[in-house]
Amino acid sequence: MAAHPVDEKLPALKMATSGLQHVAAMYAGVVAPPLIVGAAIGLSAADLTFLTGACLFTAGLATFLQTLGFWKIGARLPFVNGVTFAGVAPMTAIVVATEDKSDALPIIFGAVIVAGLLGFLAAPFFSKAIRFFPPVVTGSVITLIGVSLLPVAFGWAQGPDPRADDYGSTTYLTLAGTTLLIVLLLRRFTRGFVKQIAVLLGLIAGTLVAIPFGVTDFGPVADADVVGFPTPFHFGAPQFQLAAILSLCVVMVVSMTESTADMLALGEIVERPADERTIAAGLRADTLGSAISPLFNGFMCSAFAQNIGLVAMTRIRSRYVVATGGGFLVLMGLCPMAASLIAVVPRPVLGGAGVVLFGSVAASGIQTLVRAGLDKDNNVLIVAVSLAVGIVPITAPEFYHAFPETAKIVLDSGISTGCVTAVVLNLLFNHLGRGREAQDVTHPMEAGEEIAAAH
Repeated sequence: MAAHPVDEKLPALKMATSGLQHVAAMYAGVVAPPLIVGAAIGLSAADLTFLTGACLFTAGLATFLQTLGFWKIGARLPFVNGVTFAGVAPMTAIVVATEDKSDALPIIFGAVIVAGLLGFLAAPFFSKAIRFFPPVVTGSVITLIGVSLLPVAFGWAQGPDPRADDYGSTTYLTLAGTTLLIVLLLRRFTRGFVKQIAVLLGLIAGTLVAIPFGVTDFGPVADADVVGFPTPFHFGAPQFQLAAILSLCVVMVVSMTESTADMLALGEIVERPADERTIAAGLRADTLGSAISPLFNGFMCSAFAQNIGLVAMTRIRSRYVVATGGGFLVLMGLCPMAASLIAVVPRPVLGGAGVVLFGSVAASGIQTLVRAGLDKDNNVLIVAVSLAVGIVPITAPEFYHAFPETAKIVLDSGISTGCVTAVVLNLLFNHLGRGREAQDVTHPMEAGEEIAAAH
């Protein structure tokens, strides 16, 4: 009996190039949080490089836990794990509230450890929410994941620094458009292996095209060390402060909600639906990876939604490919020079490729919604309101400005708010008062036959 594509082991070259493609797709997302938090603390260039390498290293370890797994830990799906961006705002708030900035990272690390351990214990209970995620809910959430990621790609396309005068210049946008065009042409006119690594080839070609424009910076390669290791507790032993712990426990709940949605999405794409046991194992990997991460000076880890788009587009579903990507992340953490090679890729080039990747996630969500029974009035309303609520943080970033910072951690995540809205509305319309289902109409804006007859 042939192995499921998720458990398939590909030839070495294909495994390596496809794994590297996953790393290229998520690299910017992994290094952004340590750069932001490190800058807020005022770390030296050397310490900032160390912190970034540590986050790459721990992302690789967390990816191993998720893809390969052991015991009841790991979803064993092609998931890349890395630093969750949901923790950036509260971690920055902790930095601001800490008088002695040298204590900021130890306080953050202590809070991450506690939040990770509590999340690990809560994983089997959290996973029972799977019965509240029928196709109408998962389709809405998958679509929101893709739509929520698209602004990231658009931001990359405009350049590396939003405060710079050339941000959004025609040069940057042309590079992004050129990369997008290269990826599309490769997908259209090539076959087999070349077609599957179209994104990686597009990134390489886009980087080469950017050289004459002076956008490609090889400085990080020249300045990087060949060998480095994230020494345990490099910034000091973890400290445990209640306020910081509570803040990152909220982030952990948000992260677990998003990871659950991501696992459901990926399960649909690879045709191995994530059941309660899979989600519990996946959440254990997320939370254990988070608890271990501070040992090596890393932050809270969670599944990376952007890599779901790569799986959807390439149709390479092997978890061993992603595990290979995890190996590259570990090597980058141990070899700063290797990590700097990915850093050479200009942001606009990443943005052009990101449009394809993130758009593929949204398209997968729409495919799921097609199977969700949108001929029913109830389901159309669930999708309509869930998408509207989930898109609020994207279209109106200051919409929740009057709410407390703790509440904004959840509210500013369109994936989380859209997911909660879809679950609640599904319970309200499809589970409570089922006797009213006979009155469903074809579309919420059109009168049904019974209503027309009454008039």
